[in-house]
Amino acid sequence: MGSVPASLGCQFGFSTVCFKPKLINPLVNRGCFVFSPQPSTYKEKFSKLRVEARNPTKTESAKVRNRRMRKKFNGTHTKPRLSVFCSNHQLYAMLVDDQNKKILFYASTLQKSICEDPSCTVMEAAQRVGEALVQACKELNITEISSYDRNGFARGERMMAFEIAISEYGFLPR
Repeated sequence: MGSVPASLGCQFGFSTVCFKPKLINPLVNRGCFVFSPQPSTYKEKFSKLRVEARNPTKTESAKVRNRRMRKKFNGTHTKPRLSVFCSNHQLYAMLVDDQNKKILFYASTLQKSICEDPSCTVMEAAQRVGEALVQACKELNITEISSYDRNGFARGERMMAFEIAISEYGFLPR
């Protein structure tokens, strides 16, 4: 085999997809080649990666915010995390000790002791849940909470009635 003239030079091109040599210049066939995929083989074996972005839905955004907040704040036995869930009709509140993975207190507007003593509206029941939470905190010697977790819910009427009851005890600044 002879050498390639310096004026032509030897050019190599590499492709990691398929290793079939292809001559760059048919006149110069002395070791100068390029690896290039065959069009039909490439399309059959390797499809392009397609990435599509979309806006998150409202519930996905709330879940992401909630997950981000839980990484920052952890409740202890003396300073628990106050978690509140508000469905379309009811309100649920709990004091959570994240270190021991225990719930220290739980109350909801569905409990008979809260909604049936004298029958009441859902707003009054939410306020009673807040009062029951304050009473339980006094029994457990809890003076402050580490964080107030609304789970991404907006402050509606039920949430506000609950917050007024617990802010009187000093949990939430008003």
